[in-house]
Amino acid sequence: MTEFEFAASIASLPAEQWNELVAQESPFLEWEWLASLEEAGAVGGDTGWHPRPLVALEDRRLVAACPLYVKLHSDGEFVFDWSWADAAERAGIRYYPKLLVAVPFSPVPGARLLVAPDRDRGRWSRALARELRRTCLASDLSSVHVNFCREEELGAMVEEGYLARVGLQYHWQNRGYSHFDDYLGQFRSKRRNQIRRERRELAKQGVVIERLTADEIPDSLFETMYRFYLSTVERHYWGRQYLNFELFELLRDRFRQRLVFIVARQHGEPVAGTLNVVKGDALYGRYWGATRDLRHLHFNVCYYAAVEHCIESGLQRFEPGAGGEHKQLRGFDASPTWSAHFLRDERLASAVRRFLDAERTQAEQAISWYQDRSALKCDSS
Repeated sequence: MTEFEFAASIASLPAEQWNELVAQESPFLEWEWLASLEEAGAVGGDTGWHPRPLVALEDRRLVAACPLYVKLHSDGEFVFDWSWADAAERAGIRYYPKLLVAVPFSPVPGARLLVAPDRDRGRWSRALARELRRTCLASDLSSVHVNFCREEELGAMVEEGYLARVGLQYHWQNRGYSHFDDYLGQFRSKRRNQIRRERRELAKQGVVIERLTADEIPDSLFETMYRFYLSTVERHYWGRQYLNFELFELLRDRFRQRLVFIVARQHGEPVAGTLNVVKGDALYGRYWGATRDLRHLHFNVCYYAAVEHCIESGLQRFEPGAGGEHKQLRGFDASPTWSAHFLRDERLASAVRRFLDAERTQAEQAISWYQDRSALKCDSS
């Protein structure tokens, strides 16, 4: 007999059973990542992120689940619904708390409805979507949001009355490159020469970039990477500090084998870096920062060095995160992302449905436009 439950946290669940559901999916779904966010206090407490993972049990064993949070705000989500919350407030509709299925603070597409490999994925995806909707209707919750899900999951949720939303990100694909110069060779001459110039000019400033993976990463570098993360938060008016040093320490102890640190040193001193995560054939860019303003530093550390690492390691995909048309100019092509939304109040749902219909058309047109104008169309020069 199947039992649905809301667990107290990811950390309270058996790590092995949770990771069996994750299987080859995103590393940010793994127990070690999500439980570390909880144990470090990045979620829970007074953060407005209250973990309540939905799990399906048979004979007390996990057969399906999703990383679920009760949210008291919309910060740290990257699929923005602030305008919906404002519209709800003006209409006298309470928007918070709401339910969110997502990876906190990480706009990484992937499965959100986790199903054991020996179970019917379509059936269990619909069952999870149905249970989330039922919980919303039976509780003092305005809505359910499933962010950055897979397209096939979206279909299951639409069948259960959810609204579909389409966004876009810029992802790099390995086109069988053997060397970084093969990648450069895919650009038109003007862009190719610009990238070479950006790499040369950084080197002229005495900067050397190193890539460290797993056990190559010294313990001392985790504090340095945390300082880089803080520098980005402090530099931008929109910056929010979601993470603390305790999280970096936990990642050092239980997630090191997934990590790739790219560090820029000027005359031997670390001046910038980015924390990346690797799993399977994909690299994921996460946290970047710098303590010095050097020309072309960001592009070299966040993009070129990461692409070079992918090529040399045989990785097929690099997802550097949300936003940034500057990625498109450097060979990262537009890719669709999906999310699903169920809103309890029919007045609000009707307004959001009209908004999403228009937004979806715009997003699909933008993706087509960018793909037609990919920077990776080499001419004969």
